[in-house]
Amino acid sequence: MASPSLIRILEICKVTPAFDSVDAAKEFSLPLTYFDLTWFKFPPAECLYFFKLNGSSSRSSIFHSEILPALKHSLSQTLGRFVPLVGHITWPANSSKPVIVYALNDALSLRVAESNASFDRFIGNEIREADESHPYIPELYVTNTIASLLALQITFFPCKGFSIGLAIHHAMLDGKGVSMFLNTWAYLCKHKQNEKSLLLLPELRPSFDRTGLQDSFGLESVYLKQWEATIIPGSELNSRSLKLMPDLGVPSNLLRATFRLPREAINELKESVLRCHRAGLNPGKQLHLSTYVITCAYVSVCLVKARGGDDNRKVYYVCSVDCRSRLEPPLPQNYFGNCVAVHHMVAEAKAFMDENGVAIVAEKLSDMINGLENGLFQGTKERLAMLRGLGQEVQKFGVAGSTRLGFYGLDFGWGNVEKAEITSIDRTRGFSMMEYGDVSSGGIEIGVVLVRQEMERFASLFVNGLKALQSRL
Repeated sequence: MASPSLIRILEICKVTPAFDSVDAAKEFSLPLTYFDLTWFKFPPAECLYFFKLNGSSSRSSIFHSEILPALKHSLSQTLGRFVPLVGHITWPANSSKPVIVYALNDALSLRVAESNASFDRFIGNEIREADESHPYIPELYVTNTIASLLALQITFFPCKGFSIGLAIHHAMLDGKGVSMFLNTWAYLCKHKQNEKSLLLLPELRPSFDRTGLQDSFGLESVYLKQWEATIIPGSELNSRSLKLMPDLGVPSNLLRATFRLPREAINELKESVLRCHRAGLNPGKQLHLSTYVITCAYVSVCLVKARGGDDNRKVYYVCSVDCRSRLEPPLPQNYFGNCVAVHHMVAEAKAFMDENGVAIVAEKLSDMINGLENGLFQGTKERLAMLRGLGQEVQKFGVAGSTRLGFYGLDFGWGNVEKAEITSIDRTRGFSMMEYGDVSSGGIEIGVVLVRQEMERFASLFVNGLKALQSRL
């Protein structure tokens, strides 16, 4: 873990939104939808981005006189377009559900820090302690009666670069919303010289219109009842408490590592799966073998094998599905808020451990995705409570992130992201997925957090599995 001596807090400031006109500055509220309420009391989503600075830009004087002011100014401009992020969640006595409220005196909390920790260690892919990242993520302010939606931290690594850490209330937005906010901030910062004449691309202009969301399945009341019945320390006598579920904590023996699947390896895995099916695993069946399915199947097999143990235990794979284009009528792609449905696949561990485990799991994931056409919300009412109630005897993991969110495309004016990580998988024991390098290359980066023994097994399985695959082709 990063010791206190490695990081120094320089300031904690409040950033207010800069509005285009006086008329734009007004108080308002947004109701939480059934999509938002799915995540109402989940621990915050956390992301961390590292940017490398070269030449004079890496000097402390340049960072504090030019880079940091530019980041702050463009952040204020961005918040003027994403005003709900500056507000907070509350649950008025006269309201049947929580709402997002923005008042004219609201501001976003920004923490600025400096660290003498090894920047190169953070941007590398080697195995390291998971909690080393935590000092670079700010804390989200949440009490029984009020909950902030976003907190930011900018940390400078002298002569090396800087990081941007985010803590996000999951009831406010999903991964696509985070991407929209960050890309807008980066765009405004990079083009700050011409900001008065800037016209944002349509995908960077958020839509807060929620009138098109119809709760046809009565999910809102189901989720509210479940959350009101959830006992959270410090809120036992308050069913309307906004306090979040305590996270699982991050044991000191948890390690983090990054693994990469090049496009060639993904194609080889896909061909291997197809060969298994042609050989009789399930010939003639129409499979959905996207990059997502292939990657998740391979990583899941490695995770189950790395844990070992009872091969009759249940394994639950959990994922979120973007519903913007799947709803009727569909929501615009720039809809800002949660719009993902949770789905899962379950199988016995022996299916993952089978010689053809990747092909078996890929088929099951394909079935899950193909099944979305028949019922986007099938089983949704029971799923949240079921997944939360699973005991230690099962293995449960899910994927965070996506190859379509452009994690490595961010450029605030000093070059693209050098390294990105979804820090909150430390608490969920899942894995993260994102594109890396040149987007056209099609490579996938996987972040994994495991205890030491399982991490060593996973690394061996991941690398040797690809080598064995190549030798068979």
